[in-house]
Amino acid sequence: MSGAYSLRKVAEADFPTRWGYFRIMGFEGQAQGGTERRLETAVALVMGDIQADAPLVRIHSQCLTGDVFGSLRCDCQQQLEMSLKIIAEAGHGVLVYEQQEGRGIGLMAKLEAYELQDKGLDTVEANEKLGFKADHREFALPAEVLKALGLRQVRLLSNNPEKVQALEKAGVKVVERVPCVAEAQSHSDAYLKTKQQKMGHIFG
Repeated sequence: MSGAYSLRKVAEADFPTRWGYFRIMGFEGQAQGGTERRLETAVALVMGDIQADAPLVRIHSQCLTGDVFGSLRCDCQQQLEMSLKIIAEAGHGVLVYEQQEGRGIGLMAKLEAYELQDKGLDTVEANEKLGFKADHREFALPAEVLKALGLRQVRLLSNNPEKVQALEKAGVKVVERVPCVAEAQSHSDAYLKTKQQKMGHIFG
C-alpha cells in the first residue's frame, strides 16, 4: 500500500510479441477512504532491465475502437504500436495499459460521443454535452504500478502534459518527455487539432 492507494499484483507471465519478449503483469488497485472505492485494473508489459537507468515508459489508456479495430478516428493504435517499437529498440522499458476507455467515460458513452461528433461537435464538446469532463481519466493506478516496479524516474512516451504532472505528483520523476506523435490522417486531423488546441497536448 502506498499513501491512500492499495495495489496488488495479481499475476505475471512471459509475453512474446512481434516487437520482442516482455513480461506481462496484471495489477488491481483501489483508492482508500472517501465514498468511492472503485476497483481498477491495469497490465504492465516490462522488457529488459528497467532498473539500469530512467527507462522509457508509456501509459496507454484502453481504446477498443483504435487498438483492436484499427479506427482512423483517433491515433491510439498508432501510439500503442509506436511505443512498443520504441521500447523494443531501446531494449528495455515499460508499457502500462489501463482500462480507461474513451478518456475514462466508458465504451458506450464513447460511442454516444462519436454520434455527437458526427453531428459536428469536437471530442471535448461531445464529452461535455454528455455531462463528462473533457478528459475523465485519473493516473493514480499507473503511477502506483511504476512505483511497485521500483521506478522513481522515467522517460515518458507521451504528448500529454497532464500525465507528466500526475506522475510527478505521485512521486515518479519524469526526467524527459519523449514525443509520441502519430501521423495525421484525414479522419483524425480534427481530433488531433482538438487535442492540441483544447487539451494542451504537445506535438513535436
